[in-house]
Amino acid sequence: MVTSANPVRGPAQPELGPSLPEGVRVRILRTAHGDRRAAAELASALTERQLTGLDPLPAQPPVLLRAYRQEVRALPDATRRLLLLAAADQYPVDTHAFLRAVTATRLDTRPLVTAEVAGVAHATAGGIVFRDPWTRIAAYETASVTDRRAVHLLLARVLRGEGESPRRSWHRGAAALGPSRRLAAELRAAAHTARTAGDHALACALVERAAALSPEPSERARLLARAAADAWRSGDADRARRLVAATDDDALGGLLALRAGNATDAFDALLTAAVRYAQDGPGPARTDHPQHAAVHLLARATEAAIYTGDLRRCREAAAVADRLGIVPPGTLGGLAAAFEGRYDDARDLLKAAAGRCGPGGDPTLLIHSGIAALMLGDHTAAATATVRAAASARAGGDGVTVPQAMEFRAYADFWTGRPRAAEAATLEALRQAYTTGQDNGACHLQAALAMFAAVTGDEDVCRERAEAARSYALARGLGLPAALALFALAFLDLSTGRFAASAARLRALAGFGPGHGHRAIRHIATPHYVEAAVRTGDTRVARAAHADYDHWARTVRSPDDLALSARCRALLASGAEAVEHYRTALDLHASGTRDFERARTELLFGGALRRLRHRTEARDRLHSALEAFEHFGSPQCAAAARTELRVLGEPVSPVRGADDLVARLTAQQLMVARMAADGATNREIAARLLLSPRTIDHHLRGVFARLGIRSRIELVRLLGEG
Repeated sequence: MVTSANPVRGPAQPELGPSLPEGVRVRILRTAHGDRRAAAELASALTERQLTGLDPLPAQPPVLLRAYRQEVRALPDATRRLLLLAAADQYPVDTHAFLRAVTATRLDTRPLVTAEVAGVAHATAGGIVFRDPWTRIAAYETASVTDRRAVHLLLARVLRGEGESPRRSWHRGAAALGPSRRLAAELRAAAHTARTAGDHALACALVERAAALSPEPSERARLLARAAADAWRSGDADRARRLVAATDDDALGGLLALRAGNATDAFDALLTAAVRYAQDGPGPARTDHPQHAAVHLLARATEAAIYTGDLRRCREAAAVADRLGIVPPGTLGGLAAAFEGRYDDARDLLKAAAGRCGPGGDPTLLIHSGIAALMLGDHTAAATATVRAAASARAGGDGVTVPQAMEFRAYADFWTGRPRAAEAATLEALRQAYTTGQDNGACHLQAALAMFAAVTGDEDVCRERAEAARSYALARGLGLPAALALFALAFLDLSTGRFAASAARLRALAGFGPGHGHRAIRHIATPHYVEAAVRTGDTRVARAAHADYDHWARTVRSPDDLALSARCRALLASGAEAVEHYRTALDLHASGTRDFERARTELLFGGALRRLRHRTEARDRLHSALEAFEHFGSPQCAAAARTELRVLGEPVSPVRGADDLVARLTAQQLMVARMAADGATNREIAARLLLSPRTIDHHLRGVFARLGIRSRIELVRLLGEG
């Protein structure tokens, strides 16, 4: 096996500017193969649109490559020929044929000693390891066309093993001197084989080469669009965007805009493409059945409408589907019906969509199944559908869809009371979203992480992530993450007793229009708004909000929604009537899955019982709530339960497991502490957690204070003992 060595050389690596958007920073480092010198050069040459993530990044740093080429040219010819053979075997497609080529031609490998002395590359039992990817590229690009053609033909000749035909075709195509219909057809067939095996990066390279060899302009455009689709599914968003710019494929353009551009523009492009596919047949990007392609594009247009929160666009897409005789994704019709108040129709459509969540299947449709289940309040089904969507995407080599599934899995994890476990998975999905150029999805995940931070008491992290999500969302017309981030801040205020601030945020959430707010988030926030409004004495608006929530809950018959509606009714009542509503709520929670909300209902019920002087039952309810909040890792809600118990005159035990680091630290603090104990700097921790160094510094100070220590040395000792 032939690989490249660590790309970072020398202790002094330039830093990327702090003002660089996180998604751009992550993709620059990926494009630069982790080499910060190359990344700094790329960053310095970015246009304004590239800096904001609207245009694809450049593929290579020209200044750095010039220096590397000069270094390679200084080597002896025999050394350069061996390096060329190794580079052609690795770049841009890794074919693992170098040693076989050396053996087949009885090449003398002693000239490689010169490359080792120069520090350019070294030989191993598996082949040649280059100093870094840029040296490998320079070794390939400094060779003449004749020499490159000769090594490609040699590598094609030795690739005769089972399953090696796509890579053999790649080398044959790379050795071609000019357009060739025969070779283009061979490369297309090889790409199909690679795609079927889930290797979309290889399929992209093969189809792109087929386009270069195709003599017909229309065929070239079609193949470039197909290559762009493969690049996208392989996770290389910048390459996909560069390729699609050479075509007129509105479907692909709409998809890329959906994941990294303006959601409104994405909706318009996707809906236009769906109409074209349904009426005229497939365009250059796909060879699918036109009706199937139209349904798929309508599903994507639905996602764009969900992101914007624009009811008008939901109606427009549903009308187009009806006019074309297409049965749209259930989420589309369900959303339109729900937003229009046709709750019976919405329930039936969403139940049909949620039922399509069997194993395997199209990841996009499984994600829609999860969205429908979330709207119906069935968080177990939502978790199942999104997990299967991610598994199906991975099985098909479609890693780019995995963070999309996690965007909606996060809701299920939050409501069922698993914020600590979910945070790590969501953070990994956030990293994947940034790496694959899905900044819109990353914005949604940032908002979800803000919600987790609100639950686990990480106030600074909640505010930082919510601000990052909101500032990006407002610039892209993304109503869903903007609303979710505002809800996170409102929940933080509510859980820390800032009721007026929470009510004000939630009122603003209800008033926002498309691109700023979202009816679905407004709906799920209603029980919290009722609580905040009652605490501030504003019951008139709270009653109106509850009436609509109760209508939906009674229509879909979700135990958790009915429980929360009963809790709202209890908050709006008093005395014995309130007690009965709380009991009804807890009975309903017993059949649901939202354990965290059950604990909050017990907290509110315990407080109401205390005020009615039902001391014994109040104590039992509050202790139950306290235990649940400690289990969920929600210190602020736990503190509220302790306060109520103290008012009762109850002795309150200290924080559970005072010697347990997990109990004493928040989820984010624990992650920071472990990384710091492993020797990571604040800046390195910030990069891994996608936070600012200032926030990491604040977290470490909090860790030291909570653990009663003063240095990282003591932290290493404590974690080692724990």
